[in-house]
Amino acid sequence: MADQNNIPDMPEAIIPPGVEAPIEAVHEEVNQAELEAIMNKYDRESAFRVLPDFRGKAIGVICVLFSIIQLYNTFNPITFIRPLHLGLVMLLGFLLYPAKRTSSKTTLPWYDIALAVIAFGVCFYQVVNENALNARLRLKPFEMYLGILGVILLLEATRRVVGLPIVIIAGTFILIALFGQYLPGFLKSNLSIRKIVEHLWYDKEGVFGPAIGACTTFIFLFMLFGAFLEKTGVGQFFIDLANALAGHRRGGPAKVAVLSSALMGTVSGSSVANTVGTGSFTIPMMKRMGYRAQFAGAVEAAASTGGQIMPPVMGAAAFLMVDSVGVNYGTIIKAAIIPALLYFTGIYMIIDLESKKHGLMGLAKDKLPKAKKLIMENGYLALPLLAIIFILVGTSLTPAYAALIGMIVAAVGGYFKTIVELLVPGKKSVQQIMDSRPGLTGRDYWSALETGARSVLGVALACGTSGVVSGVITVTGIGGRIGGGLTDLAGGNLILLLFFTMITSIILGMGVPTTANYLITSSVMAPVVIKAMQVALPEVVASLQAAGPGFVNLPPHLFTFYFGIVADITPPVCLAAMAGSAIAKSDPIKTGFEATRLAIAAFLIPYLFIFNPQLLMINAPWYDILRMTITALIGMFGVAMALQRFYVTKLNVIQQLMALAGGLLLIDPGALTDLIGIALIALVIIWQRIQIRNQPRPAAA
Repeated sequence: MADQNNIPDMPEAIIPPGVEAPIEAVHEEVNQAELEAIMNKYDRESAFRVLPDFRGKAIGVICVLFSIIQLYNTFNPITFIRPLHLGLVMLLGFLLYPAKRTSSKTTLPWYDIALAVIAFGVCFYQVVNENALNARLRLKPFEMYLGILGVILLLEATRRVVGLPIVIIAGTFILIALFGQYLPGFLKSNLSIRKIVEHLWYDKEGVFGPAIGACTTFIFLFMLFGAFLEKTGVGQFFIDLANALAGHRRGGPAKVAVLSSALMGTVSGSSVANTVGTGSFTIPMMKRMGYRAQFAGAVEAAASTGGQIMPPVMGAAAFLMVDSVGVNYGTIIKAAIIPALLYFTGIYMIIDLESKKHGLMGLAKDKLPKAKKLIMENGYLALPLLAIIFILVGTSLTPAYAALIGMIVAAVGGYFKTIVELLVPGKKSVQQIMDSRPGLTGRDYWSALETGARSVLGVALACGTSGVVSGVITVTGIGGRIGGGLTDLAGGNLILLLFFTMITSIILGMGVPTTANYLITSSVMAPVVIKAMQVALPEVVASLQAAGPGFVNLPPHLFTFYFGIVADITPPVCLAAMAGSAIAKSDPIKTGFEATRLAIAAFLIPYLFIFNPQLLMINAPWYDILRMTITALIGMFGVAMALQRFYVTKLNVIQQLMALAGGLLLIDPGALTDLIGIALIALVIIWQRIQIRNQPRPAAA
């Protein structure tokens, strides 16, 4: 083995295959300004103003008051919380985000202040006149103009904070409603402007519908929980833990990327933010270890995007599913466990085979953190996350209270560690323990309240704008007609209809945040899949109905959700892959295609749980779940071999087809498919072993 001390430590140095690298030699720092530029380019929500004078402090006070109002609403529900919530969101949106991304972030033009005040006033009108509006059958003329102004300001605020794609989608649906009488076929409708405005702005099925309702309760509190959790330093703990567990293994840095992104994904609401946050550490390490630049960027992008399907938070979409699907929260995250496990396992296996193919080793084990020591010293940082998982799954408390308890645990966790250190004699003196920061400070609390309010802006505006889409669908009845059109196009073939649904969900999900992504794709496409299942799979539907109310909706909603999520890594609009490529200095489109290949599980599994919902742990005993999990994991290994064309040596075409067929058969639960799948993969492994044994050995020197 080469001398580790002689490994060059230069920006472009590559660790030779077969050589373990010390962590110092592969940890290439990424310029902070460069990371901020990447975030600003691919994650609009991070490009907010930072005002150094009294205006910045005033905006901070508004953010903190917003968080306090939301906390108060948890214990004492406010009847007018939805318009008040959106009003404050729009106010902060115009104050914090300039009209152009390239505009100065240290100035606040007078017209943005004016727009902020007007936007808040339009929403506050509903707060003040809530009872009168509910009692009145017809809008006054000026109220109709207020509604039009409100929708326009909502779309502009969304464009600034979230981006243009979702605004284009909402604008298209508005045009369909306005000019429906002139449109052909299933797009045709005949509605007055008054009726459209009334439905979109004043009814509970438009802007102020269930999505904003969920945002005022579950979503805001989990965003606030995430802000408190961030202050504890849990992000660095996740990265260190991933290094301790996988850094020394074959292809260690890439496996660290998968594990750390999966851990961060449990609380992160953005695949781009997750990519940049963990990728700033893992991507340079992967490149220095010998991974191709586009592969390094793709690994991080695919893993970070998978964080959005990772229980318990799932990019906050899990909370929206409770209302949309009609099952409890515990059922949703339980259903998402096996698909998420298969997703990350698939990426992990492909990485392992890539490393094996190119002889890429891990980091020097003696230079990495020790898992046991790390957990003993900093394991308390994960307690808030464990607490909310236990509360959500093991108790009858609501997600809102789970988030509140999680915040309390995050706040007192550091003090708990201090008490333990004082009671248990150790290496530190009492003075050293007291001098170290025991927990969150007053400044941390203020910053968390401010950050929580700011982080919810994009989600809330996306929820409001997606309410425009769902409002148009309900008032025009276009949703059912779209479903009928797609069904006719598919000729009644369920597989073809699911394919069309996949393409539509990916298109609708391009450049759209997770929550809005789910709301739009599920509103348009989930009813289509449900209807098709009732015709093509009556036995499956009957089984789902027997499980309880709402269960028949769960597979179709997860189907559209998964394909909306993978839009973040599917070219041409693949924001997470583009962010990863910016750090890796690789081609964005090639990185997107590489990430799509890595995330193959996300393209396969949704089809399988439509035909066999047992993968979602619906109506399945524990032993069937265990069998399905084991065989599906073996199946993912077969798929990984086929994609990499490698096991112990390169696969020929026949071996590749056998591995792929065996893998797909094993992912599909069923005794016969399992037997055939295991036999095919076993034959490939034996064949490969015989090949390598029969290869001529190199002559001795």
